[in-house]
Amino acid sequence: MSDYIPTIGLEVHAELKTASKMFCASKNDPFEAGANVNICPVCMAHPGTLPVVNREAVKHVLRVGVALKGKLADYTEFDRKNYFYPDLPKGYQLSQYEFPLVSGGSLNGVAITRVHLEEDTASSSHDDRTGETLIDYNRAGVPLMELVTEPVIHSEKQAGDFGRELQLLLRYLGSSDADMEKGHMRLEANISMAKEGEELGTKVEVKNINSFRAMERAIEYEIKRQAQLLENGEKVVQETRGWDDAKQATFSQRIKEGSADYRYFPDPDLPSLKLSEVPEFAENALLKTLPELPTGRRNRYAAMGIKPADAEQFAAYPALGNFLDEVLQGHEADSEFIRLAGNYVANDLVSIVRDIDGRDTAIKPEIPISADNFSKIISMIRDGKISSRGAKDLIMHTIAEKKDPKVIAAERELIMSEAAGGLDSVIQDIITKNQSVVEDYKKGKEAALQFLIGQGMKALKGAVNPGQLKEEIVKKMQG
Repeated sequence: MSDYIPTIGLEVHAELKTASKMFCASKNDPFEAGANVNICPVCMAHPGTLPVVNREAVKHVLRVGVALKGKLADYTEFDRKNYFYPDLPKGYQLSQYEFPLVSGGSLNGVAITRVHLEEDTASSSHDDRTGETLIDYNRAGVPLMELVTEPVIHSEKQAGDFGRELQLLLRYLGSSDADMEKGHMRLEANISMAKEGEELGTKVEVKNINSFRAMERAIEYEIKRQAQLLENGEKVVQETRGWDDAKQATFSQRIKEGSADYRYFPDPDLPSLKLSEVPEFAENALLKTLPELPTGRRNRYAAMGIKPADAEQFAAYPALGNFLDEVLQGHEADSEFIRLAGNYVANDLVSIVRDIDGRDTAIKPEIPISADNFSKIISMIRDGKISSRGAKDLIMHTIAEKKDPKVIAAERELIMSEAAGGLDSVIQDIITKNQSVVEDYKKGKEAALQFLIGQGMKALKGAVNPGQLKEEIVKKMQG
């Protein structure tokens, strides 16, 4: 066991959902099929062009700041971050350095340093066969939010949990799709190692991380690598490393730059912004635009008595949570209805939908049953009119037939009150046909009783309360 303690800070970039790019009117669609379609003289840095700030992008970042309970800037400006690379036609990136839009705040127990706004770079692709590198400028200039955490994370799991919660928050706010597979959200981890009580060790930044699982593995690998170096008496080099998913290892890319290397200075073509002069950017005004956030939704469900695991699922997949909220309308004071609805949505409904089309529909579920019909089924369960077995069948039939579940339950004899009249004759028939099993029960074999109950449920198509059926079978055998 190493004596070294890891300290981790994250840098997260998220492409914002706006109609146009950050400083021009070109369409914000980096996934346009044709290369270099969504471009203009401004984002291509033609001489004489002037940038204009995208107001909606600023608002997105400020709303994120309010959700994080951070401090919103009164004064802000955009700076030139100078470095030469083909994905930046200007030779610099418009970003924010000294005056970020948001300072402080926290999420999932992790303190935030800053949240600022900048423009994305072009995307490049390299052809190993020809040795050519092609540049697509459709992404150049897309609004990009950068969030930097304090170095207060101490494990790969804590880092992964933070990243997933931030992704969920951005989706709730409608600020970004935050789809890591499409590059909407990109992660960088800064990792250092030091013994307890010592100053922070040398920081290594890991880039090229395209999933939360990859980030967790990269951090885990880097912790072991740095600890081994230090235990061997070697030094950790401050550098930028990449993550090789195939090798499950980090690799050196370049010596880490410092802020001085970028020669930040205020952009002379963009005016500084006095945000307090814009009414819609006031904190109170922004608060009114926020939806119920993931933490609030979890807490609300917990207060209603829904199981924590189910509440987490409803928060993680808002469409499921929205469906549940519709089902519960008019039943907010009925704790038994709430308990049953939460359980049947989180388990039976999700399972049924997955079985229907074979995909994980809990991610973006298209619920194939109306909330009104589902609510009727839950009421029937609560009132003892259908059994749990019958309820599952009724959900399936309602999805398939698109009819009122009360009509379907009657047509298919799933209502327990209608089956009760024939209960005595069904039980007598089961006992008559299974005399050896009855004798086993009388000898003390409990499994024999369960077999008889199963036969009864099968004969009655689940339209009976299992407890009632057990009681009647035992009574008949003893009589």
